[in-house]
Amino acid sequence: MALRTSAGACVTALPGAIVLGLENAIGLTVVRELGEHGVPVHGVAGDADSVGAASRHCTRSHLRPDGPAALWLPDLIARTGAGAVLAVSESDLLELAELPPTIGDCHILVPRPDRLAKVIDKFRTLDIAEKAGLRVPQTWQPQMGEDFAARVATMHYPLVAKWANPPAIMPILEQAGLEWLKTEYVHTPQELVALLDRYAPVGLWPLIQQYCRGVGLGQMLYMEQGQATLRFQHRRLHEWPPEGGVSTLCRAEPANLHGDQMALSEQLLRALDWDGQAMVEYRYEPDSGRYWLMEVNGRFWGSLPLARHCGAHFAWEAYRRTVLGQRDPAPPPRDDLRARYMVPETKRLIRLWITPGRISDPFFKRRPVRDLIGYVLGFFDPATRYYVLTLSDPRPWMRDMAQMFRKAVRGGKR
Repeated sequence: MALRTSAGACVTALPGAIVLGLENAIGLTVVRELGEHGVPVHGVAGDADSVGAASRHCTRSHLRPDGPAALWLPDLIARTGAGAVLAVSESDLLELAELPPTIGDCHILVPRPDRLAKVIDKFRTLDIAEKAGLRVPQTWQPQMGEDFAARVATMHYPLVAKWANPPAIMPILEQAGLEWLKTEYVHTPQELVALLDRYAPVGLWPLIQQYCRGVGLGQMLYMEQGQATLRFQHRRLHEWPPEGGVSTLCRAEPANLHGDQMALSEQLLRALDWDGQAMVEYRYEPDSGRYWLMEVNGRFWGSLPLARHCGAHFAWEAYRRTVLGQRDPAPPPRDDLRARYMVPETKRLIRLWITPGRISDPFFKRRPVRDLIGYVLGFFDPATRYYVLTLSDPRPWMRDMAQMFRKAVRGGKR
């Protein structure tokens, strides 16, 4: 389809894209990124008031139909004429991975099931990474029938417990009346024994991993046929919860830093036979120069807004290479910006001031005064960008604030 610009030039309209998951800043970023490149975006959300649906770059939003995507997605593709489908959540990736790689002329831009399984299973990822030459923390996956007492005695404390495959374990824990916890910190052998006893009724246990000091470092790559076509890296400065979780303040790292580790990240993704975007997450110890692999995130990650602000456009890279067949190199991204996720960043600051005792990480540095000063000064820093708020597309932020206000009012009436 040809369009004519105001200057009279004739251009070709790009095929549309369907984005599943508009409820958070990640989906919003994917919508903005594709829309800014001229791609008509059809968003699919479980909530009509999703922040991504408010973006001016969302051509049309669709309320997600009931049932699996295989039942309704082909019809949506046919009605929209979309050339690509992208997804944000891990559950959607797993569902779409079972579909054919193309439906008609539309590309399903998610990893294939065998590749996705390797990165979702954290224990399997660590095993492949160790064989590829990366440094991995001491890790134990408890199994039924093992001598737990012997393993408890040989672990290097403190430890972190996290489930190797969250989507698989969540319904099992729910049925058993057990809470799913993303991360638990274990300080002593006695605490580890208590944790193992807690999950004994279901016969399944989280991954038990050596705690690694340092700062969070994320290296992001887009892989195509074993080669990285786009690279970006960032350092986590703040997280929510404070001791580890989603990034709430992060900064870009210059491309000339961590070069050897970036090469190892690419080598790992090659060993995983990975295609598409991924973030390889580390704990980096600046004093020793050691990098500890935490996991490989095979979906769009929480700090994607920073990458977008810096010009590292991973959703567009997937679209342009797959749908348009473009092979020219992506322009190098900026490395002088930082980005803040204001709502959880504010929650973090409140936690530091009001309930610091709830922070379970024994090595977390509590600096409430310093963080308060940085929080305020960040509003005046020209290098600061935001996950949701952008002046060129303010409606998602306005919707986000309105929803927060309504929640506060409802909470006050209870």
